[in-house]
Amino acid sequence: MEIESATAARRPPRRWRRRLLLGVAGLVLAYLGLVLIISPSNQRDWSPDQARLATARIEGDHVWISNVRNAMYRQTDDYDVRWEERQVDLGRLQSVWFIVEPFAGWRGPAHTFLSFGFDDGQYLAISVEVRKERGERFSALGGLLRQYELAYVIGDERDLIGLRSNHRHDAVYLYPVRATTEARRALLLSMLQRANQLAKQPEFYNTLTNTCASNIVDHIESIAPGRIPFSYKTLLPAYADELAYDLGLIDTTLPRERFQQAFWINDLAERYADRPDFSSGIRQRMTSPDATPSLSPR
Repeated sequence: MEIESATAARRPPRRWRRRLLLGVAGLVLAYLGLVLIISPSNQRDWSPDQARLATARIEGDHVWISNVRNAMYRQTDDYDVRWEERQVDLGRLQSVWFIVEPFAGWRGPAHTFLSFGFDDGQYLAISVEVRKERGERFSALGGLLRQYELAYVIGDERDLIGLRSNHRHDAVYLYPVRATTEARRALLLSMLQRANQLAKQPEFYNTLTNTCASNIVDHIESIAPGRIPFSYKTLLPAYADELAYDLGLIDTTLPRERFQQAFWINDLAERYADRPDFSSGIRQRMTSPDATPSLSPR
């Protein structure tokens, strides 16, 4: 009896358990209310750098892409936006690149995106992002509360990579992806079709379930089911390159403890910032044994 009484004394009073359950139920109902009341839209007062959504017209191997972003930055919030039309030939698609940008004071948060290289020297970067309204700032909590739409930003590498390395001054890692010709083509088409879909049917970004990393995983899974197992490293995408390395997706023979430093490109992005050969310049280290990297921030 004494043991039972001691155990009972340690249990939370029933009124606190009821309050806890009521609190959880209230949060669930409030979230369901948000789902019912708030709908995603493509008609808002968007930030100038996200004012347009990219779309693609696909005819066989020929692809015409509208609203390719090629902004020129003086600072992160001081820029001139140029929207361009690009034409690419899927038959000339030669490479896929995985970019990781850790951006927090603690390891975990990061932005990840892909870039596609063609044998004519053209590169097309595709970044899944929060679509911000004018003057809006990102918060992880807001991303859970249906505060942001989702956008596929298709842009020039000097814009999408240079913004992060040279103006935000975040560490940027550029990894070659190991993929077959068919897989590269299917992956690019999957992302272009998703961009078209979002232009017609907007969606909300979600900090846990609809992010840059989760969408990349979905695209890979659509062409190679089961290729990427569930992992906290996709929820905390600063670890995504480690997962990609362990799965054999990064095309390198470097040992695990050295591969990240070898693909850090901030010094090269700074050196080639204003040169027309920016994309080939940031890949110089991969073809030139003399281009020894400075110490990476990781």
